[in-house]
Amino acid sequence: MEVSKSKMRWLWENMKGYRALYILGIFGTILYNVLQLTVPVFSEKIVDLFLTGEDAAENLLTKRNLLIGLIVGMVIVTFLRTIVVYATCINFEYVSQNVLYRIRNFLFAKIEHQDMRFYDNYRTGDLMTRLTGDLDAVRHMIAWVIRMIVESFSLMFAAAVYFFYMDWRLALALLAIAPFIFIIIVCFRNRVAPMHALLREKLSMMNTAAQENIAGNRVVKAFAREEYEKEKFDERNREYSETNKKTAFVWLHFYPYVETFANLLPVVLLLVGGIFLINDQLTMGQYVAFSGLTWALANPMRNLGGIMNEFQRFSAASKKVMEIYYSEPTIVDAPQPVEAKAHLGGKIEFRDVSFSYEHRPVLHHISFTANPGETIAIMGETGCGKTSLIQLIPRFYDPTEGQVFVDGVDVREYKLHDLRKNIGLATQDVLLYSDTIDGNIAYGDSSMSQERVRRFAGYSAAEEFILKMPEGYDTIVGERGVGLSGGQKQRISLARAMAIKPSILILDDTTSAVDLETEKHIQDSLEHLEFTCTKIIIAQRISSTRKADKILVLKDGKIEEEGTHEELIAKKGYYYELVKLQGGEELLATQQIRTLEGGVQHG
Repeated sequence: MEVSKSKMRWLWENMKGYRALYILGIFGTILYNVLQLTVPVFSEKIVDLFLTGEDAAENLLTKRNLLIGLIVGMVIVTFLRTIVVYATCINFEYVSQNVLYRIRNFLFAKIEHQDMRFYDNYRTGDLMTRLTGDLDAVRHMIAWVIRMIVESFSLMFAAAVYFFYMDWRLALALLAIAPFIFIIIVCFRNRVAPMHALLREKLSMMNTAAQENIAGNRVVKAFAREEYEKEKFDERNREYSETNKKTAFVWLHFYPYVETFANLLPVVLLLVGGIFLINDQLTMGQYVAFSGLTWALANPMRNLGGIMNEFQRFSAASKKVMEIYYSEPTIVDAPQPVEAKAHLGGKIEFRDVSFSYEHRPVLHHISFTANPGETIAIMGETGCGKTSLIQLIPRFYDPTEGQVFVDGVDVREYKLHDLRKNIGLATQDVLLYSDTIDGNIAYGDSSMSQERVRRFAGYSAAEEFILKMPEGYDTIVGERGVGLSGGQKQRISLARAMAIKPSILILDDTTSAVDLETEKHIQDSLEHLEFTCTKIIIAQRISSTRKADKILVLKDGKIEEEGTHEELIAKKGYYYELVKLQGGEELLATQQIRTLEGGVQHG
């Protein structure tokens, strides 16, 4: 991760294609600040030649054209400077908006291609802050801060050169104040830098609290915790507000010193310049020019504090942005990936697979095989590693030890896109997008025909309730499926997983929220799909697992039992007890009769 890279270098890299335009804007900034010197220069000439000079009266008569020329020149230069300022500001804004657009797209793409560990470590609100507020600080740096830095220093430099040209002694007297202001600014920077880093973190925490509360509003209302959530957000908001005020007060603490030294410039000019003027070491025109340009030193000195404050804001924000910008996923394509078929066969093999999450062992030496077209059911207590096991197949995570094979090839050898497009996944926690029902089912293939969408909605027992909706398949589903029951969302999710006709279909407790009649319809549909696929089903209902070709019972991350429904009942272990617990006495009795009949026929 190249977060250590210079922030300015990172900005420069992202200005590719706009660098010439940006440099032109910098030159424009220098130009309009240099042009500001022309008015005092003209003023000096007018005062010395036509107002206070010995030949002022004669010059008014004989050199009137020069006077008119100087006045017209002042007007023209002022107008020209206004045009340059306007064009330069537009230029900086244009570049900043385009760079912002580029970085935001890059960041979003980077986030999209991250692995599951990335999402485990970063909060949604934090990522949203980096894509919005932090990036706006980056844009502000390009559009305003750099321009103000160039403007301040070019104006100070140009004024200093002109001061030295007129009278180096008075110039030194005025510039002697500058080092004190720079020392104050450095002290301010050291104080404010950590404050801005803390400020970004507090903003992220506040946004996270808001995002989680809005996303979980139904839970909040179900437990009548509105007041609690309001207090929690109020606390986050107060922390952000207090940090914001402390950050602002840091500058307010230093501001009087900067302002005091900046206001000393007219005093120095009055004292030193007045002495030079009395001793005829300075003309009145030169004094007027000095007086007219004192602001060219004072204003940049005043601005330095604000510029440094904004620069530290950018520094803290860009560090957060660059952390994501240069982050790399650990789950990536192999250097020379295996060329996958358009449609994989669907054979799955786990060979001595172990998996640890954040140094916590989850799976231990898992080995099993699922042949193409077979149905493998996985059961076990909560937290035994069922979901972790299925997440190794599409490479959401990689095993710590051992290998996972699909069609005889280690899944790490496939391109992620080729592997995952052959896997249909439906989970218990369903995410539906703010789109039509048709759009949600066809999410895996945007070109999917409506006929195909309806067919798979029928397989998942979703069509019946869809047709009762106000606009049928064109009904807009609210955010995360608001307005639909848990069972309805699960059925749409199942239709979405099946509609891409995957080689491997993974169902993670997908029918937990549907009634038994609907579940039976779904089970029948899964048995008679129009395409062949290997099915991996996580379930706790015996009705969902009894017809599986193989049932795996996990306990503490290990395969405790393995076999068919009949074989596991005969073992009278966890599965047998689960059948009894789910009211399966009749099922057990029937099974025992079948076993006895089979034994008699065999005899």
